[in-house]
Amino acid sequence: YGKNTIKFLRLKREGKKHFVKEVEVCTHLRLTSAHEYLEGNNAAVIPTDTIKNIVLVLAKKNGIQSIEQFAIDICKHFMTTFCQVAYVKTYIQEVPWQRLQENGVPHIHSFICVPEGIRFCEAEQCKNGPLVVFAGIKDMKLMKTTLSGFEGFHKSEHTTLPERNDRILCGELFCKWSYGECKDFDFDCIWYMNKVRECVIEAFAGPPDCGEYSPSYQKTVNSIQMHILSKVSQVQVIEVMLNNTFYNVLDMKNLGLTNDKEVLIPVEAPYGSCTCTLGRKRFLEA
Repeated sequence: YGKNTIKFLRLKREGKKHFVKEVEVCTHLRLTSAHEYLEGNNAAVIPTDTIKNIVLVLAKKNGIQSIEQFAIDICKHFMTTFCQVAYVKTYIQEVPWQRLQENGVPHIHSFICVPEGIRFCEAEQCKNGPLVVFAGIKDMKLMKTTLSGFEGFHKSEHTTLPERNDRILCGELFCKWSYGECKDFDFDCIWYMNKVRECVIEAFAGPPDCGEYSPSYQKTVNSIQMHILSKVSQVQVIEVMLNNTFYNVLDMKNLGLTNDKEVLIPVEAPYGSCTCTLGRKRFLEA
């Protein structure tokens, strides 16, 4: 049980320069006994309102260095403060505020929300067990208008899909990776300097001057995973889901026009989905 969607903005001031972190936190606990379920005895139950207040107090006292570190702080607090807690899991997602710039000069206290994908993380720990950290990006919409196809697939009496060697590749991406057992990582450095988000874009799109052909959604998902694993050594296991959006060419003959893939209609449902989990061999064997 726990408290979901604890939303707040943490403002940090360094002189005239301000920093913001707006987050949504979900924290769940599992207790060492089930008396509250079986007997209606609430003696060991930490109220969800208390859970919310603890999250807010930790944000006030510790600040939010990174959402991963804040998730670690929350897990450690519950695990070390309450002897009745057997398991704790915290999920945090961040509102994508970016500092405004004017002629290349960063503004000291103004920001713009740029929804180019939502950064999130999870931290979880069992009593007497390691603290494990995950991170990721979701709701990231990507499109390329050519250099994508789907050919040579299995056909049966139920197959109506035509083969294509030039189509729009469009999808909403969910990407989650594991750092394994918690170590002294600089999570913001991994995010910004190693540029995990940019790795996704590079693998999806290919070189900016020529692109790269995608023979399937599956191959694109694998390319994203392999690129991140090759660039970010701290990532151990990575899951990628790509929900695809089809675009059908609108038949405009009755309007007296030839439509050479210039006007297309999105097919919102049903939609295809491809999911794959890939990890380093040494981590999976462990």
